Amino acid sequence: MLQIAVCDDNLDELAKMAQLINQYCTTGNIDCGYTAFTNGFELVSALETGKRFDIYCLDIMMPGFTGIEVAREIRNFDRTAPLIFFTSSPEFALESYSVKAINYVLKPVTREKLFYTLDDVMEKVNREADEDALIVKSEEGIQRILISGLTHTEASGRNVLYHLRSGRVIRCLEPFSAACERLLKYGCFIRPHRSYLVNMQFVDTIRNRQITLQTRSVVPVAQGRARDIRQQYLNYQMEGE
Repeated sequence: MLQIAVCDDNLDELAKMAQLINQYCTTGNIDCGYTAFTNGFELVSALETGKRFDIYCLDIMMPGFTGIEVAREIRNFDRTAPLIFFTSSPEFALESYSVKAINYVLKPVTREKLFYTLDDVMEKVNREADEDALIVKSEEGIQRILISGLTHTEASGRNVLYHLRSGRVIRCLEPFSAACERLLKYGCFIRPHRSYLVNMQFVDTIRNRQITLQTRSVVPVAQGRARDIRQQYLNYQMEGE
């Protein structure tokens, strides 16, 4: 079931949003539920107890704890969930991009506006749901890493570093063996060295005792493993043809 968080200090607006979300889910035959919050403190408190939502709908103009501030707190727990802002003022439009909001809707919120916005969000949710992904607990909170965007993984002391195609590195406190067990199931990873896993989708060259990735990162190949690694990579490429 899809879970939606709705946060607005105006009770009439909150009730209207809840009604429209119910209509949207009923019309589209979507299995979803929603939780209403009258202020940002309640929502953040729910997240701190482990509650998570697939979509967040936030009013910006809330006293004490604005929607932008709430969104920043949400991003500490979830870096990718869609955020939708609803407000009577356009002045925060630019700031909303700093928390990667998917849309910014001016009030009054009509059925047409909300349905159009939720259609965009559902397209994104469904598209990502079809992709292979890894859920990790990092220093920044619970995160979803798409396998298609993960170039390589590295052991660093008691941490595992997940290197993304974007250049971002996600650090997690977990055994490297556990990360390997999960990732090797996907079939596109090889382990050229005891401290590294490489996504073969991003291999540029394998030469001597190193792998150069398309991102220009270089990963070492353990002594005596070069021939086996080249053969695994060749088999992977042939399977894809």
